[in-house]
Amino acid sequence: MALLIKNARVFAPNDLGRQNVLMVGEQIAAIGPDLTCDLPDLETIDASGRILTPGFFDQHIHVTGGGGEGGPATRTPELVLSELIKSGTTSVVGVSGTDFTTRSIPNLLAKVRALKTEGVSAWMYTSNYRYPATTLTDSVANDLFFVPEVLGVKIALGDHRSSFPTTQQVLALLADIRVGGMIAGKTGFLHIHLGNIPGAFAMFDEIVARGFPIRHIRPTHCGRIRHVFDAAVEFALKGGHIDITTGASCCFDNASLAVLAALEAGVDPKLITLSTDGHGSVPRFNEKGEMAGLGVGGVEGNLLAFKRLVGDYGMAIEKALPFVTSNVASALGLADQGVVAKGACGNACLFTEDFTLTDVVARGRVMMRDGEVVVKGTFEE
Repeated sequence: MALLIKNARVFAPNDLGRQNVLMVGEQIAAIGPDLTCDLPDLETIDASGRILTPGFFDQHIHVTGGGGEGGPATRTPELVLSELIKSGTTSVVGVSGTDFTTRSIPNLLAKVRALKTEGVSAWMYTSNYRYPATTLTDSVANDLFFVPEVLGVKIALGDHRSSFPTTQQVLALLADIRVGGMIAGKTGFLHIHLGNIPGAFAMFDEIVARGFPIRHIRPTHCGRIRHVFDAAVEFALKGGHIDITTGASCCFDNASLAVLAALEAGVDPKLITLSTDGHGSVPRFNEKGEMAGLGVGGVEGNLLAFKRLVGDYGMAIEKALPFVTSNVASALGLADQGVVAKGACGNACLFTEDFTLTDVVARGRVMMRDGEVVVKGTFEE
């Protein structure tokens, strides 16, 4: 399987100008302005007048669905492959959520592996909102070691649906993740769903002050409410990564404005990532904590945020792209993802000059061509 994309303006995410990009198998084999080749069954795409970017990387997406806060009928559906492709998403980290009874971690692993078989790159976090962690094996360390797809552990803090662990308990969990990651040859992360209840960042500050490396602490939903956002900015100014959700509630009019506010506050752009919370539930609770309504998080949030940053707020393409590509991959320690470079995974999006997505390539395979999804999930019609 070989693919040559010709005459595209390539953002890797840095602007490389007009280039030809050759993919062989699942990897990018070569990049050059005058690159030609003669390979059996070579497919060629003439991308003249179009922009080529890395495929988007969504590190917080409920691939098996979320929800359930209002009973079985409120379980959100699992996603299908074509939803990702239409959004330019070629790499994902699947997560579980509130429902630890009917949304099992083995089911999450099965869905992640199914998505890999269908053609995208996929990983996962073990566990859900709960403490102690819900694992595949007898420990988080063994999950990290024995399951290649497991990059870390998810937990919820500051949320009325969380288990409210103590600082010492979170520190002990982090220590298990760190050592388990060492043994497995991974970094290991605690991926933290943040709710509206204050206190999580004070806990992180205490943990870091006691000497624990900040790089293992990864809060998400950092733009959901103003006090969480302000605390997240302070955390990032100390060197921590922050993840802003593009498909759910935000204390700004949209997630792109949260990115701009963080940058204005002095946050290193390399420490900012975006994720969609796609297919997670978006519950609305009344003042008594009772669920008053329920929606489903969108899968297209990262694409929309990128378009807003560039089209509405005038950010340069090479500055906006990393939030949904290289920053995510770098933060997760996945060097072959989120970039257009020799030896990298063959993921790419093609856009018109007005940022209409026309083509998507995942692992060297054309998944969308001329605006039409040509590779769908196993059970899609």
